[in-house]
Amino acid sequence: MSDSPHLSRRSLFRRVVEGLAGLALWRQAQPVSAQSVAETGPLTARVTRPYDAETPVREFTSFLTPAHRLFVRSHFGPPPQEALTEQNWKLTVGGLVERPQSFALKALRELEPVTVTSVLQCSGNGRAFHRPKVPGVQWERGAVGNVRWTGARLRDVLEGAGLRGHARHVQFQGADRPVVSSVPLFIRSIPLAKALHPDTLLAYEMNGRPLPLLHGAPLRVVTPGWMAESCVKWLTDITVRSDEAEGYYMQTAYRMPVTAIHPQSGLPGTSMAPVEAIVVKSVIASPEEGARVGPGPVTIQGVAWSGESPIAGVEVSCDDGQTWDSARLVGEDLPYAWRQWQFVWRPSQSGEVTIHCRATDVEGQVQPRVSPWNPSGFMWNGWDHVTVTVGR
Repeated sequence: MSDSPHLSRRSLFRRVVEGLAGLALWRQAQPVSAQSVAETGPLTARVTRPYDAETPVREFTSFLTPAHRLFVRSHFGPPPQEALTEQNWKLTVGGLVERPQSFALKALRELEPVTVTSVLQCSGNGRAFHRPKVPGVQWERGAVGNVRWTGARLRDVLEGAGLRGHARHVQFQGADRPVVSSVPLFIRSIPLAKALHPDTLLAYEMNGRPLPLLHGAPLRVVTPGWMAESCVKWLTDITVRSDEAEGYYMQTAYRMPVTAIHPQSGLPGTSMAPVEAIVVKSVIASPEEGARVGPGPVTIQGVAWSGESPIAGVEVSCDDGQTWDSARLVGEDLPYAWRQWQFVWRPSQSGEVTIHCRATDVEGQVQPRVSPWNPSGFMWNGWDHVTVTVGR
């Protein structure tokens, strides 16, 4: 995997400016239809052009996230629906392959179907909590969900096409297009090893039903354990390459500093690498922020996840992290999926109390109090918290 050269202070400033420009271009896209907005259910809109909306965290008391409650994210909005019908849509596979191929959806469904349950999370989930603030969609806690995906293995498609010896990366492009021709296409790539992993899918169903339009119908990539920018929607083109994809959304956007950046110390230079694996994180789904609770017992519940590594435990603190108690892990325990947790709290005093949670995965990664800052506001995973009032 190739990293960018070391960045100067000026280069990092340019990335921030490009992020602001990108946000302005997103807002120029066509708004999603009223019907599509209605189909998403109880979401909190962050941007209307295109429609970017997150799930209220109170919805995370269930193991699976229904399609109409799953966050919505795109750079240009969905393509015209007529381009995505079974008659008009096709998937092409080319580049460094022996036998370039073209697939109809029916042909993909004839391959061995595989079902994988995994977290889907926007890289910017939690961006609003970074300080100093950074440009981009100001996601808070809900640009994430847990979905049961069904589709064909990407590996089966690639091996059927015959990979050439110097194949190292697999590039994806969807049918969505910017409304301004000068805006770059949304093109991403993943390393060949991830593409050939048996759990990486070309998904045509979510939670047992066909993909909805806003979630990538008729086909999207699913890279379990990795952030959602790799899970390209409305997929139409797969290109096998010897190197990473070119273009803004691979070489500039969706890259993270290899070493931590401290903005107060003058933005020291660092190399940048693509955003890939999800980091350990947990959130409190109940009680909600500002809730009034009785003197007890109070059930605190939420979810925790950590990409490719299972959750080992979740802890809860009601004294600003001075002491922690272990929560109970409940429900299904599946690779890549989030883990539900519960904690029975017996308040010792009335008044306002702030509840914190933190997760640890089996690799020993612990959710930090504050997430490291970066100029794009990616990968926020600081302790989650809610403030409630205890009283009769």
